[in-house]
Amino acid sequence: MVQATKDIFREEGLPGFWRGNVPALLMVMPYTAIQFTVLHRMKTYAAGSSKTEAHIQLNPYLSYISGALAGCAATVGSYPFDLLRTILASQGEPKIYPSMRSAFIDIFQTRGFRGLYAGLSPTLVEIVPYAGLQFGTYDTFRRWTMSWNHRHYPNSGATNRKDGLSSFQLLLCGLAAGTCAKLVCHPLDVVKKRFQIEGLQRHPRYGARVEQDAYRNMIDALRRIMKSEGTAGLYKGIIPSTVKAAPAGAVTFLAFDTISDWLLSISS
Repeated sequence: MVQATKDIFREEGLPGFWRGNVPALLMVMPYTAIQFTVLHRMKTYAAGSSKTEAHIQLNPYLSYISGALAGCAATVGSYPFDLLRTILASQGEPKIYPSMRSAFIDIFQTRGFRGLYAGLSPTLVEIVPYAGLQFGTYDTFRRWTMSWNHRHYPNSGATNRKDGLSSFQLLLCGLAAGTCAKLVCHPLDVVKKRFQIEGLQRHPRYGARVEQDAYRNMIDALRRIMKSEGTAGLYKGIIPSTVKAAPAGAVTFLAFDTISDWLLSISS
């Protein structure tokens, strides 16, 4: 991470750390909106109530399933932006694509509409356990924290939230959930990104090129990576990926819960 940070700053300056940020934002807005909307609908259907208290007490297995289905829906709805973000962030210098528009046009002209969904299958295979674990463990950690609060502070009124959790406790639950999900599912993320950068003619110093149609399918990709790079190849980038995913998940959960409670308070 230290070497990569130095190289990026030396070669591209401070803006280099925000490479691919526009498509990332365009991806995360519809992704998050679709994900939490579907999640809320699924939990409401499973619990028979739209109230937060009922959702928290939902069977853990139903929490995992609801999260997995929500992740799938969000992925399909926002995937082209994820693809563009990965390509723009991976191309290095000299740039293959100067802008998101040029990348979109080239991919569409050379590979058609299907090219914008390159790597979708391994992404869905990854997102099912990832989203399921993230949402399922988040709900589990919330229940554990609520029980801990009840045992140690039975008469505490330190928070106005109905679940009795402070913002800091929600942040810790989200941080733990994001870390667990990323550590378990990172190998699938590596495979997904290999499919996304297939055929990208970047400079070799930014990593080995992945030739077009290098892998027949996800199983073939896993087998080839294991054969040429060993088990460690499936965990390349695990530290920066976790450093990014864990706090991002924590802030997302905290923001969602806080804003949801606020919207409910002004509408009631």
